[in-house]
Amino acid sequence: MNAQELTSTKEKQVLRSEERTRPERYFVPDVDIRETDDAVFVYADMPGVSKDGAHVELEGDTLTIEGDVTTSDYEGLIPLYTEYNVGNWVRRFTFPAGHRLDPQQVSARLTNGVLEIRLPKSERARARKVPIEA
Repeated sequence: MNAQELTSTKEKQVLRSEERTRPERYFVPDVDIRETDDAVFVYADMPGVSKDGAHVELEGDTLTIEGDVTTSDYEGLIPLYTEYNVGNWVRRFTFPAGHRLDPQQVSARLTNGVLEIRLPKSERARARKVPIEA
């Protein structure tokens, strides 16, 4: 490795779609989404985010995920090589109206830097078997 490679930074996807009142950088977390008959599950990588720094909001059909990182831990740090950019996380998803998620039953858990969100479907949105009469 040469000196340039040692001091280079691998870029993450930076949020550019909206302005913020705070000067910190916001990144777009990597996300996996899966669906079962009963719920939609969202998994977001949010390294450096504590339980108190994670925020999840479901308003209508829009899910907003935000993660605040305390940058004071990184002040004055002069790394030799960096791939991890320090900043906050934000992501928004709009679900189709047909999903009919139940906002009262949404739950979230942060484990080892991965935020898992469970969005249960309302009874009306769940598939059901229809009996056929002869």
